[in-house]
Amino acid sequence: MKYQQLAEFYNEASSTTKRLEKTAILAKFLKNLDEKDRDVLYLLLGDIYPEYDERKIGISNQLAIKAISKAIGVDEKTVVHEWKEIGDLGKVAEKLTAKKKQATLHRHVLTTEKVLENLRKLPELEGKGTVGKKLALITELLTSAPPLEALYLVRTIIGDLRIGLKESTIRDAMAVAFFSDPEKENLKKIQDAIDKSNDLAAVFDIVRDGKISELEKIHLQVGKPVKVMLAQKAENIHEAFETVGKPCAIEYKYDGFRLVIHKKGNQITLFTRRLENVTKQFPEVIDYTKKYVKGDSFILDSEAVGFDRKTKEYRPFQEISQRIRRKYDIEKLQEELPVEINVFDILYYEGKSLLNEPFEKRTALIKNVISGHPYKIIHAKQIITSDEKKAGEFYKKALRDRQEGVMFKNLKKEYQPGSRVGHMLKVKPETRDLDLVITGAEYGTGKRHGWLSSFILSCKDEKTGKFLEIGKMGTGIKEKSTEESKIGISFKELTEKLKPYIIEEKGKSVKIKPKIVISVNYQEIQHSPNYNSGFALRFPRFTALRPDKSPSDASTLEDVKKDFKSQKRSWRYG
Repeated sequence: MKYQQLAEFYNEASSTTKRLEKTAILAKFLKNLDEKDRDVLYLLLGDIYPEYDERKIGISNQLAIKAISKAIGVDEKTVVHEWKEIGDLGKVAEKLTAKKKQATLHRHVLTTEKVLENLRKLPELEGKGTVGKKLALITELLTSAPPLEALYLVRTIIGDLRIGLKESTIRDAMAVAFFSDPEKENLKKIQDAIDKSNDLAAVFDIVRDGKISELEKIHLQVGKPVKVMLAQKAENIHEAFETVGKPCAIEYKYDGFRLVIHKKGNQITLFTRRLENVTKQFPEVIDYTKKYVKGDSFILDSEAVGFDRKTKEYRPFQEISQRIRRKYDIEKLQEELPVEINVFDILYYEGKSLLNEPFEKRTALIKNVISGHPYKIIHAKQIITSDEKKAGEFYKKALRDRQEGVMFKNLKKEYQPGSRVGHMLKVKPETRDLDLVITGAEYGTGKRHGWLSSFILSCKDEKTGKFLEIGKMGTGIKEKSTEESKIGISFKELTEKLKPYIIEEKGKSVKIKPKIVISVNYQEIQHSPNYNSGFALRFPRFTALRPDKSPSDASTLEDVKKDFKSQKRSWRYG
């Protein structure tokens, strides 16, 4: 299809913030989408491949500026000046393209196939001359693009599409487009297929024919990442029992990071909750899986927890989090920061999906297939009880073992990939912490000159998908590099992580694409008209980077409201 048609759809979809209107616009677009254009489904979310695929466009603002300059024939300084004025590189490309005389543009009609072809070459490029080759691929597209197409091409390559589409909107639009009566049951079947495959185009192929029953042909695949099931919060043990029922399983809530283990024959692959392949970072887990887990093919859901090799005491997440990202010095890190794998669920075993099996059957199977070896791989510590006193004792033991708390699980429920379910609840002490996204910052002065030093924090509004500001943070971050201590992060290091995601600059202030998730502690939540969430954190303090979590995993506005209501109110602050 012509890229112009897609750009016009982007424009129409971004013209409304109303979910139903946006869904109707998308449903009309999908209904007219030809089968051969299925990969356009990825472009709708600013991607070029399915969500599980690690290949991303990965173009910085700086390279985009060079491409705009070269394609349109203006000085880079002009592009930067316009960017600072407008705050949107896509709009800059649109404006400068419109100013360029028609006769000087060597245009060919762009197609979505050509756009995908060029963009899919970008992640494959490596070695000497890579920057020049990437620049040529992007420039070729921009040279042929009229203003509106240039706007959305640039936004796509820098990962900032700004049309307000979410996976759930595409799911709803599929139902509206291809079923005369888009019942809740149909929506659930489409969502289940998306969760199992993490591939919108594959689901579209089936749904466009109107055969909802065909979605059952989409199965879990060993080696292909699947979204994990997430828990809701309970205030206390009594509430947890009330919600999940008695008896129930109670397990440690580990202070670690999610690791989903896939095995097929001799091939073992490890994924994070963000669907990232981290197999190379954890060679010891490969070894433990081969030695201590029976079975030729399976998918295990687990938590990797760090421990001190000498004292055998568990270590906090922030001390071991670097193992997720580091792709060098693996043997050294393995020795310094060992992990224990705590398996708490099984999704697939010996050719059969277990998603629809009750948890009591899945947890019993884990005990049969894992030969537990402490500080290597074990079944998550667990009791099954109806007794609140026993639950309380188990909870205290988890805290003594330096874990975050406990999980309560309904024994009869199925595994729901990608869902935050009410039949699995976490109970933690009142530590007052949230996982938030950095969406803005200010450059510092004095010894912090050149570094971002005051950071705007945002929570997620699940209804709109937007990130809402909830406060500013500048404490808990170190002045000096953390290379030696390996704990925490410095202003310089955090600045370097955030710079590729800067989307607007005005004076000392910058807007940042919501990509980096951090954990923060705070003293109190207050009502506040100063932030668009309606709330403000009092004295927020950085505690850890969360590379294992995506922005979609950030604490929600509902989480904030719940914490606000449950906190012990200070008479001084209302």
